[in-house]
Amino acid sequence: MESAVILQFDDIVKSYPGVLALNHVSLDVRKGEIHALVGENGAGKSTLIKCCTGAVPPTGGTITVNGKKFSSFTPKISAGNGIVAIYQEFNLVGELSVAENIFLGRAIRRGVIVDKKAMHDRAQDIFNRLSLKIDPDELVKNLAVGYQQLVEIAKALSQNARILIMDEPTAPLTKNEVGILFSIIEKLKEQGMSILYISHRMDEIFKLSDRITILRDGTKIKTLNTKDTNADELIKCMVGRSLNEKFPVRNSVPSSRVILSADHLCGNGLTDVSFKIYGGEILGFAGLIGSGRTETAQILFGIKKKKSGKIFMNGREISPESPREAMECGIALVPEDRKQQGALLEMSIHNNITLAVLHKLSVFGIIKKKETEKMSESFRKKLAIKTPSLDQLVKNLSGGNQQKVVVAKWLAANPDLIILDEPTRGIDVGAKYEIYKLMNSLVEEGKTILMISSEMEELIGMADRIVVLSEGRVTGTVSKDCFSQEIIMKYASRVRDKE
Repeated sequence: MESAVILQFDDIVKSYPGVLALNHVSLDVRKGEIHALVGENGAGKSTLIKCCTGAVPPTGGTITVNGKKFSSFTPKISAGNGIVAIYQEFNLVGELSVAENIFLGRAIRRGVIVDKKAMHDRAQDIFNRLSLKIDPDELVKNLAVGYQQLVEIAKALSQNARILIMDEPTAPLTKNEVGILFSIIEKLKEQGMSILYISHRMDEIFKLSDRITILRDGTKIKTLNTKDTNADELIKCMVGRSLNEKFPVRNSVPSSRVILSADHLCGNGLTDVSFKIYGGEILGFAGLIGSGRTETAQILFGIKKKKSGKIFMNGREISPESPREAMECGIALVPEDRKQQGALLEMSIHNNITLAVLHKLSVFGIIKKKETEKMSESFRKKLAIKTPSLDQLVKNLSGGNQQKVVVAKWLAANPDLIILDEPTRGIDVGAKYEIYKLMNSLVEEGKTILMISSEMEELIGMADRIVVLSEGRVTGTVSKDCFSQEIIMKYASRVRDKE
């Protein structure tokens, strides 16, 4: 016997100027069900959950929750009916503590005084349930991206939700953290909680969900029982075509010329990092959160200073003190956090793409409008950025298309070495394939890529070699003919020898 429907969308329409984001979408979520929502970036997933939480009002249609029908939905109505969302992009205040973030807007009080100890203790209880070592008094801005995501999850769990919406919750998490999250989700399901789960990771979808709804271009394609379908069918429904390969074939091999070498780098959390990157190579960086992958990229790009060690670029010693100096040396960085570090969300796509090269597209301070427009349009086509206009604000794009804009911005600078930090985080399978093809085309043209990724399959599928870091040092380098998840995880889990 099927469980009762607890949440239902009927003919939901959402339109923006020039864009029909949702086109008469109908689906339901049952009590105690994990219902997966899948589709390419721009398919309408994020818009649908924003309608559900009251973040944006639907243009048409109705939402029924707990048997009550609404034609307009507000955050107050949503929260009052036990709906809590964990968005792909964080909603945290960096200057506040972890506990203060978890109870933001719902501070525990003793009379008129905020009871910080009670909030600390409640937060600690949640982390104990999650088996996580996070200090409730730590400022959120001091946490790595993965731990910030875990704070979002704790915040949602503190609100006693009956309907939990999870938008790419595992994107920045380590394998161990993902396992903890999955066990929590299963417990919540057993307790009767309904979960609307959005993810691009097929293994997660098939491991967790009971049913799957596919969206494409704002339209519902179909809803399937998870046990009655497979990944190939889902991908075909999502992208409107079959993807015969997850990783495209590359028609080139790295040269023997060293583009960049790092010798015994220390500082910014690093204790001993040495490696070389060859021309036309994709070098993968593997490791757990806090291993030193991003910290190395920050030193190479001049964001942070090294304490000791040397960096050589094309045979010349360099020591970039700023991103501008790194760019002049031929280095570009696509950061892992596109919202905070990569894109200017309140600016247009066109202005974001050309931002890093305006000095090259100007004469006496006057911007060459035709050249900038031509450049923006070429990257829009090359990266298949879904937008009705290059004047669209980046904040109005889906997460995956925002990432494409950030990639385009740095490609426009025409660097020799491109550092891609989690380049496909929060991007669907179709868009990932486009990014992979772009990476291959770049190295085939002679460029070099340093790819930092938490996805083991991605590293193995795309890299020529993989450098593994743990606790701020290189613990192993794996050649392509020796790639295996086991050996990479062995190096990634290796701890520093005790003195």
